[in-house]
Amino acid sequence: MFVSLSDEQRRFVQTVRELAQTEFRSRAPGYMDGSFPWENIRRLAELGVLGMAVPEQYGGLGLSVLDTALVLEEIAKACYVTAMAVLGEVGVQTRIIATYAPDAVKSRILPAVCRGECILAICMTEPDAGTDVANYKTNVDTDAGALRLNGVKTLISRADEAQMFVVFARVDRRPGRDGIGCVLVERGTPGFAVTGTYHTMGGENLHEIRFEDCILPPDNLVLREDGFRKLLSAFNTQRCLNPSISLGLAEGALEEAVRYVNERRAFGRAIGEFQGIRWKIAEMYKDIEVGRSMLYRACSSAEPFPDPLLAAVAKAYCNEMALRVTSEAIQVHGGYGFTDEFPVSRFYRGARYGTLGGGTTETLRDLIGKRVLTGLDPIDGILGLGGF
Repeated sequence: MFVSLSDEQRRFVQTVRELAQTEFRSRAPGYMDGSFPWENIRRLAELGVLGMAVPEQYGGLGLSVLDTALVLEEIAKACYVTAMAVLGEVGVQTRIIATYAPDAVKSRILPAVCRGECILAICMTEPDAGTDVANYKTNVDTDAGALRLNGVKTLISRADEAQMFVVFARVDRRPGRDGIGCVLVERGTPGFAVTGTYHTMGGENLHEIRFEDCILPPDNLVLREDGFRKLLSAFNTQRCLNPSISLGLAEGALEEAVRYVNERRAFGRAIGEFQGIRWKIAEMYKDIEVGRSMLYRACSSAEPFPDPLLAAVAKAYCNEMALRVTSEAIQVHGGYGFTDEFPVSRFYRGARYGTLGGGTTETLRDLIGKRVLTGLDPIDGILGLGGF
């Protein structure tokens, strides 16, 4: 599928690329210790990037999922940690607030997100439940005119800097999937505590959070009825934005590899002149182009959230493609690729996260298989032309 970009889209993406390559690329090594990329975030706020998922009436740009993916792709080419930080402002948590929260809550939170003054964190994974959302133990009680939240969430991004937490929890202890809802928790709420930190191989920190009798205003319950279905629909956005970072990492690694093989000499000539190296570069490029087509098609299906099958296919492919490409980029660098002085090692470490977050590739394969097995049309077959 061919995606045609407007001149305005191209200018915006090019502006982000120039900023990422001239400023973020040189700063990227400094964020490998878990520090938050505030300097980059403030620069992106000035461009309006943090408001891409925020409707215009709340100070944002109201851009599409495809626009957002294009920008994340460019940021990831330069700095994985910054791309993950931006994902927190333009991803599923912002879109859930913009789609489902009361107007008063939107007016309070979303303009601050656009300005870079309100970092968001989404809290889904629990110590005993990741993909198994139906077995969440975190619970919010709605009696007595207020909300009371109790539970534990783990492996949470940006918890050390976030001002607002989008927490998926059981409502009034209702069992199974039908009991899942979503509540907003502000940093500093009594009973809220960050109780653990895990430093990742990609550079960013992840955290454990505890909620002990956190009392919240009623408006902070943004999803209740049909919450699980709405969660899954919204989460398909994340299954397009996560792989956009994978795509950017792969592209960044390929760009580094091309620079290196054109400069590195062996046996009297640039190593890029050897057929074995050219074939590696060709396979990397082919992999990236296939992933780009899958991802852009999935992003273009958003109304307002992407098609679940297309998003699953794009995520599973791009996540694993990024691992292949970044690994090969290390290989063509030889021993230098294994050192921290060359960016390709950072690209590889960042790419390793893609298959784990936002739905593992194993989970996505199961989802894809079920949809294909039950989707055989007697006339059009499995796909036909219905998706074009």
